[in-house]
Amino acid sequence: MKVKSAALTVGETLPKTFLLGVQARGDKPAIREKRFGIWKSVSWREWLQTTKEIAYALDGIGFRPGDVASILSNTVVEWVYADMGVLCAGGVSSGIYPTDSVKQVEYLVNDSRTKVIFVEDDEQLDKVLECRGRCPTLEKIIVFDMEGLAAFSDPMVMSLEAFITSGRQHMVGREKLWEEMIASRGPQDLAVLVYTSGTTGPPKGAIHTHHSVCFQISHADTLFPVLEKDERLLFLPLCHVAERVGGYYYSLATGSIMNFAESPETVPDNIREVQPTAFLAVPRVWEKFYSAVMISLKDATPLEKWIYSKAIAVGYEIADRRLEGREATPVLKAKFRIAYWLALRNIRKVLGIDRCQYLYTGAAPIAPELIRWYLALGMNMYEVYGQTENCGVATIMPHDQIKLGTVGKVVPWAELKLSPEKEILLRGDFLFAGYLNQPDKTAETIDKDGWLHTGDVGEIDNEGFVKISDRMKDLIITAGGKNITPSEIENQLKFSPYISDAVVIGDRRPYLTCLIMIEQDNVEKFAQDKGIPFTNYVSLCRSPQVQQLIWDEVERVNANFARVETIKRFHLIERQLTPEDEELTPTMKLKRKFVNQKYVEEIEAMYGPRETVKVA
Repeated sequence: MKVKSAALTVGETLPKTFLLGVQARGDKPAIREKRFGIWKSVSWREWLQTTKEIAYALDGIGFRPGDVASILSNTVVEWVYADMGVLCAGGVSSGIYPTDSVKQVEYLVNDSRTKVIFVEDDEQLDKVLECRGRCPTLEKIIVFDMEGLAAFSDPMVMSLEAFITSGRQHMVGREKLWEEMIASRGPQDLAVLVYTSGTTGPPKGAIHTHHSVCFQISHADTLFPVLEKDERLLFLPLCHVAERVGGYYYSLATGSIMNFAESPETVPDNIREVQPTAFLAVPRVWEKFYSAVMISLKDATPLEKWIYSKAIAVGYEIADRRLEGREATPVLKAKFRIAYWLALRNIRKVLGIDRCQYLYTGAAPIAPELIRWYLALGMNMYEVYGQTENCGVATIMPHDQIKLGTVGKVVPWAELKLSPEKEILLRGDFLFAGYLNQPDKTAETIDKDGWLHTGDVGEIDNEGFVKISDRMKDLIITAGGKNITPSEIENQLKFSPYISDAVVIGDRRPYLTCLIMIEQDNVEKFAQDKGIPFTNYVSLCRSPQVQQLIWDEVERVNANFARVETIKRFHLIERQLTPEDEELTPTMKLKRKFVNQKYVEEIEAMYGPRETVKVA
């Protein structure tokens, strides 16, 4: 039976796009969330009612078109309720990472001149209460989850439930106000603020108009068909452009059902329950999925290991033919069907991706070999590239031609070229309108001809495939004058189930070294299986057997590079890092510049005699 492709519903603003979706889909499910162990659906029409009530409540407290509201929360259904309510009230919506510190929250609220802030729970409320005295524009705090706050009372704070009730009351006799709020913003008006992760300084607020967002999502089905009853699992931070545009706003246009993960910790369980038809994730997630399979194989029976090895070998043969542009033979296809039913299907189901027509990876570099493994499972995995400043995707891998090591070709609705310094430049209607309150930074980023300077060094081959070498500021020039792109080495290291992240050091140095963050659960299991004693995280990192384990992984990667590009020494970061730590971005990536400064003693030790590090 042929599956009917869904029609896109995109208006000139995000509220009008939402209303078109409601009109087209009415009582069909728009959102699903898990409450008390059961997945419950919310229809488009029900979502509209909640949106109206929040928009009216905002108007009732003096929130006017052009005012800014911030959302400080994990990816929960209330996030999109608040966001769409703010947009439909004519406001500007700004997201704040739930892992941000009080100091960061204070900076973002003041930089954006936030008037109303929505917070998830008591933990996020505490952050705002601590800094509100230093936030002169802040007038109201709305709390999604009031658990633990039953006895709390503050004139500035309201529960979302009470806020919605006030909106319902404010509706009475003001029926025309809804149309006025929707009409208050046009395509060129500011819609959303997306703050950069702040790896090189204070976060910058990227301004996106209704036009830039709607233009991007209007092409949602250009390269890949959007099918009716598509299901997505939303779990990445909604204040990041990847999930906000690629998950949430794309679903406005396509009608895909948005399933909300219960929490970041339950994502593996939730994806197995939902079995989405399309899945967008960052490389860190794909690495963890792969690591989980590799570690579980260590406990498998000899027969199970043998079956997997034979099945994945067939998968790799299929994948390699696909990468070469060659059709699999009928015999090979038959072998793969057997491999699928014997082993690969179970892996796909355990990971929750068996129903996925498309897997997308983006927001950071990924090891090509990892994509090849997913292809060997029989999955369609495509790498995409884009930035906050271009509102999401700028290049995407063609579905009929995958070239590993590249991020595909530029999308048809954009222009891409290289500068004389080989910096990737982008131009198109999806570009941001500039950085809030930072005209100098804006002028540095978008030149007089409208080209966005991405800060990424790249290449374009004769077929139009784009390869990202590294960030311009991250390129390493050794003392011997050799240019090295550290991300290629780091990505291969992160392919190891025992390495969570890595930062290669070596600029103006005689050889390369590396700071490594271990994959804690997997390394702990290794130690337990081998009977290696350890009392805490530090002793685990300092264990000679663990040091040797990591060195073996480093040597495996070294074998793929020229001698001048090999890592000679490494140091394990001996702290369990979380997004609250300054070393990590909210998306769990090590900040290269920061760790170079913070671990300067450890780095210097790797360039002198030291017995606790490995030397090649």
